[in-house]
Amino acid sequence: MRRINTLLVIWIAEMTTMSAQSFTTYVNPFIGTGAVDKESLSGNCYPGATVPFGMVQLGPDSRTDPSWGDDGNGYNYADDVLYGFSHTRLSGTGVSDFIDLLLMPTTTSEMMPQSKFSHDEEEAHPGYYRVKLLSSGIGAELTTTTRCGIHHYTFPEGEKQRLTIDLDHSSQKGTWGRKVIASQLRIVSPTVIEGFRTITGWAKLRNVYFHIELSRPMIAHEMYDKNLKAYDAPVINGECLHAGIEFDAKKENELYVKVSISPVSVENARENMKVEADSWDFASYRNAAEKTWNEYLGKIEVEGTERDKTIFYTALYHTMVQPNTMSDVNGEYMATDYTIRKMPKGKTYYSTFSLWDTYRAAHPLYNLIVPEKNADFAESLLLHYDSYGYLPIWVLWGQENYCMIGNHSLPVLVDMARKNIAGIDKKRILKACYESVAHAHPGFPCEVWEKYGYMPENLQSQSVSITLEQSFDDWCVAQLANELGEEEICDRFTKRSKYYRNLFNAESGFFQAKNDKGEWIEPFDPLQYGANGGNPFTEGNPWQWVWYVPQDVEDLIGLIGGNEAFVKKLDDFFTITDTSGDKNVNASGFVGQYVQGNEPGHHAAYLYDYAGQPRKTQKMVHHIMEAFYNTESTGYAGNDDCGEMSAWYIFSSMGFYPVNPASNEYALSSPVFSKVRIHLANGKTFCIDAPRKDEKEIYIKKQTLNGANYKSNFLKYESIMEGGTLKFQLTGK
Repeated sequence: MRRINTLLVIWIAEMTTMSAQSFTTYVNPFIGTGAVDKESLSGNCYPGATVPFGMVQLGPDSRTDPSWGDDGNGYNYADDVLYGFSHTRLSGTGVSDFIDLLLMPTTTSEMMPQSKFSHDEEEAHPGYYRVKLLSSGIGAELTTTTRCGIHHYTFPEGEKQRLTIDLDHSSQKGTWGRKVIASQLRIVSPTVIEGFRTITGWAKLRNVYFHIELSRPMIAHEMYDKNLKAYDAPVINGECLHAGIEFDAKKENELYVKVSISPVSVENARENMKVEADSWDFASYRNAAEKTWNEYLGKIEVEGTERDKTIFYTALYHTMVQPNTMSDVNGEYMATDYTIRKMPKGKTYYSTFSLWDTYRAAHPLYNLIVPEKNADFAESLLLHYDSYGYLPIWVLWGQENYCMIGNHSLPVLVDMARKNIAGIDKKRILKACYESVAHAHPGFPCEVWEKYGYMPENLQSQSVSITLEQSFDDWCVAQLANELGEEEICDRFTKRSKYYRNLFNAESGFFQAKNDKGEWIEPFDPLQYGANGGNPFTEGNPWQWVWYVPQDVEDLIGLIGGNEAFVKKLDDFFTITDTSGDKNVNASGFVGQYVQGNEPGHHAAYLYDYAGQPRKTQKMVHHIMEAFYNTESTGYAGNDDCGEMSAWYIFSSMGFYPVNPASNEYALSSPVFSKVRIHLANGKTFCIDAPRKDEKEIYIKKQTLNGANYKSNFLKYESIMEGGTLKFQLTGK
């Protein structure tokens, strides 16, 4: 009896420690905000404040007109000047957009002030950001709710107190046709300002409405449209609006500003603030944001070094910055046809789906730790289909921008259907998937696809990459059709899913482009890079794309010549360092021809598992994690792409990865952590135990699943969902 009581005390103590653990202390939002070197892209992450999947991303802007690559979100760690704090931004994307509603406190009369800053006077945590504006001496703190940003400014004693509002600040004008079409600023009262901006760019015709409340009344204001001054008029309309608001510096030196936004109306912005931010208690908002982040980050518990935990929880944080809430507290949202629609009570509409990236690992991760959110994401994709006619390819602020290739809403939705995620309507998903790729539309020339059995390069640029990825998307449709007994659809799409074979050249050992006459396009150079058009390959070269048959790796092994030839080719892939002409700018984080800084080959290190060489997977995955992830601003080898670079690390550090992201199977590696606990939505916990004596023990000597010997190189989704323990015995040999 005493032994039972002792064990009970130990268990209670452990659970108490776990529940009190602050996972946010391991998150460093500065990771991924700077580039590794001049040859690499930044992770393009930002250190500002947000809550999980929030509408508002409130943070510092160190660029006046961000464009893409290293400054797409408006901030780069290498900079030392700030221009203000804007309320929306993208995380990790190569292309820039959003950057809406810039506020900047100042002690001067400048309409567009700027300030030096230092990282020594800068701090960031989940849901919180702080910086000292060195040029003015103003201290700035930021925090958020889902739809509101809260600012706290502390002015130097006796100095002028002024707040500027900039509705012209945005991503680079002209790129993607970007321009402000219309905007308005209205002084409603001495403590309330409202307005809107309609801007077009990567996302077309975005309406951003806002409601601003000030903790102290303004004593004067001035507004401009370019150089036209409206003096003390209460309202101004135009395309380049700025305002300066002045406060009485003799009364106090603190100012709080609350800003709520809406894609629908000013009235909705007001209601968003009323519901989410009705007090001036800055600390309560910060604490609530931190509490929410702790709840989400605590879905997975890991035990390991401080370094590895920092990389892990920062990566987990980055996977939940986007997609973004796009419906207001009353459920209203702007649909793709620019009509106002409404979600059922308790439901949220989401946007910002970087699907070419996130279908690979981020959405499979959501299925494990936040399946209810993934179900909401699925509903948003399906609502997009309802109003637009086909599923989104890359959707931003509710609008399609047709960025990248394939239609990877399909694997996202089919994966959820095959995993029986609660709230998923399989028949509705199959209909949307079928209609999205059974007919031609601007994102997919279906008639060309089915006429030739591949994409001819002279009719469709990026033809090889499209052929490979569309074959996978079609396989996804076939699987769901088969499950639902839709034989005709299953047969049609199973046939299409094998079209990749039509571009495999057995003589060269690579997938190559053909023209519409069925002729190989020469000359062929397996080291030549393509970008986003004008070449058969997308953001990579033939070496990086030869591995993309995730739906049938066994068939790919056969095409290449069997296990031995396949392993030899993989070995060459990870060792050949030759180049031919310029590399694509997205290519960085090299191991031979392998690129960690971009997504097309992210699964390649796991392919050794399929050819009976799991030790090579274990060695290579650990090498990639060690070489290309760190705790500095240079923590990612390329753009994080809405959390996809982060999701790769999360899976890999736990010891398994979804090579086929629409299957119920994961390829195994060996974990970084001595213990992992995945807290599942069904109330069960899946544990991974991997005790090691030193960091060199990365090879699996023996493994057991729930106490029984387990010899497979793969792990089933069903095994995870049942709970239990996967235990590794590791060795350095």
